[in-house]
Amino acid sequence: MSIYSKKDKETLDYLQPIEIAEGVFWVGFADMNIGLRCNPYLIVDGDEAVLIDGGSRGDFSTVMMKILRTGLDPHKIKRLIYQHYDPDLCGSVAHMEAVINNKELQIISHRENNIFIHFYSTTPKKQCITTLGYSYTFGNGRRLEFIPTPYAHAPGSFMTYDCKTKTLFSSDLFGSYDNIWSLYLRSTDDCTKCTPENKCHVNGRKCPINGILAFHQRVMNSAASLRYALEQVAAREVTLLAPQHGSIIDSPDQMKLMIERLKSLEHVGFDYFVQQNLRETSK
Repeated sequence: MSIYSKKDKETLDYLQPIEIAEGVFWVGFADMNIGLRCNPYLIVDGDEAVLIDGGSRGDFSTVMMKILRTGLDPHKIKRLIYQHYDPDLCGSVAHMEAVINNKELQIISHRENNIFIHFYSTTPKKQCITTLGYSYTFGNGRRLEFIPTPYAHAPGSFMTYDCKTKTLFSSDLFGSYDNIWSLYLRSTDDCTKCTPENKCHVNGRKCPINGILAFHQRVMNSAASLRYALEQVAAREVTLLAPQHGSIIDSPDQMKLMIERLKSLEHVGFDYFVQQNLRETSK
C-alpha cells in the first residue's frame, strides 16, 4: 500500500528525496532525457543507515545531495548493498566511501559480484550474503533479508527484503527501459483485461507495461532464470516493489499482473536474440 494518494503521486517533487515507506527513501536522479533511470534507495533506522544500489559516478552528486536532504549525516551509513555489479549501481563507490568516511563501512553483495566490485573499490571490507546467513540486522532490530535470483541477470544477482515495511528491492527485476517514466507505475484497472499496446485505450498515454516486458526480454539471462526469480517474489508478502530501474509498484493487482505477464514470456535472453534474428532474416 502506497503512502501517497493517486493525486499526490502526480505532483511528487523529484528534486527531493522521496520517502516511499517508513524510513525508506528514493534518492535517485530523475533525468527525463534518458531511457534508463536508476533508483538508489536509502534505509534509515535509528542511528544508522544502509544504501542500496548507490548509483553511477555521474549521478553521485545528485544522490548524495538527496541523502543530505533527508537530514542524515552520511557518516551514519554503515553498509552499501549492491545487488549486482553493473556500473549504474556501483560506479560511485569510491565517491561514497570518501564522503561517508567511516572505517566501519562495509559492502554487502554476493561473492560473484564482489570479484568485479573490487575493481571499483578496494578499501571497505566486502561481505557475501551467504556468509551473512542471507540477512543483515540494524542495531534497533530491523531486519533485511537477501534473496538470491541467479542469472536474473548476473550469476550473483539478488533482491533485498525489508521485513519491517515489506518492501522488496527487486534490483533489475520489474525494471524498465522506456522514454516515459514516473516514480510510481501508472496503470488503470483495465490493465488486467488488456493486451499491452503502444497507447493505453483508457488514458491515451504510452503503455508502460511494454517497456517492462521488453527490458526483461533483453536483459534477463533466460526464461527459466526469470521465472525462478518471480517465484521468489510470489513466495513473500510484498507491499511495495522497488526496482533498480523503472517505476515502483505499490498495488497488489499490479504486482500480480506483472508477475503473470513476465512469466508468460517465452523468448528471453539468448532465445529472444535468436527469435529477433530469425524475424530479420525472414523479411
